[in-house]
Amino acid sequence: MIPPKLKHGDEIRIVAPATSMDVISEETKTQAVKVLEGLGYKVTFGKRIYGNDGFLSTPIEDRIADLHEAFEDRNVKALSTVLGGFNSNQLLTHLDYDLIRRNPKVLCGYSDITALHNAIYTKTKLVTYNGPHFANFGMKKGFDYSLKYFKMCLESPEPFDVIPSEEWSNDEWYLDQENRKFIRNSGFTVINEGEAEGKILGGNLCTFNLLHGTEFMPDLGGSILFIEDDYGSTAKIFDRDLQSLIHQPGFEEVKGMVIGRFEVRSKVSDEDIVRIIKGKHELDGIPVIANADFSHTSPQITFPIGGTAKISARGGSATIRILDH
Repeated sequence: MIPPKLKHGDEIRIVAPATSMDVISEETKTQAVKVLEGLGYKVTFGKRIYGNDGFLSTPIEDRIADLHEAFEDRNVKALSTVLGGFNSNQLLTHLDYDLIRRNPKVLCGYSDITALHNAIYTKTKLVTYNGPHFANFGMKKGFDYSLKYFKMCLESPEPFDVIPSEEWSNDEWYLDQENRKFIRNSGFTVINEGEAEGKILGGNLCTFNLLHGTEFMPDLGGSILFIEDDYGSTAKIFDRDLQSLIHQPGFEEVKGMVIGRFEVRSKVSDEDIVRIIKGKHELDGIPVIANADFSHTSPQITFPIGGTAKISARGGSATIRILDH
């Protein structure tokens, strides 16, 4: 179930299912609103996005109320999350999935929002979107690529190819918008060759793994897994988290894998990733592509959880095409 595409004049509601608006500076908030309004959207805010329950988020009942109100409001066409965090999975047993199913609309965010994306898809078959948070729209430099793919994925139904960015960053841009450090992008890394087409599942790996053994874990059969992790994921942690995913029922029917770029602080090298993937014989025979532009680095593509993709890795080069979204 693909929600209606966004168009000029549509209302985007800012919600905080994980970290609240308390941590966002007024400068970042103002810039984000300016960018979204510049795209022709009307920006509104949930009533309960400010607060701190000790985990930089608001109480569960407040987060649920804002989500339900946004899905129920006929004027709202999309939900944009403030930021990620650590506790979106607290909400899963409290969500009204019938309400969400009856009111299909865009939900966009990444990182901890992975729990919501995959649970909502599992319970309702509504396609949701791994893409920029509201806060990311406050970035003044290095955001053009992210904005391009946000629009391609959410404003048009046409399939699109994912072309690697020319450069990327992993700095604390929200502290200093002018003095930024950009790194030349080396492009995709082909680890296993092959071709595959399937439904997209995944997102942030350590958050995705929180769904293991629950009613919210999607069926992995026929999927292409798009996975990434943040700076807390060393090579050893990525290895064991990936192994945990491999142990899930239905993994033997996974068709391919795309791995997002690791953060600089994680110190996970291309060599580490290749060694880890090549050491897992469960991945033999399926294409695996790494160093893609989605993760906790910037810029990033927007892609559909529950949509479909086609990937090809041959002769050391790779293509990624997003189909239904």
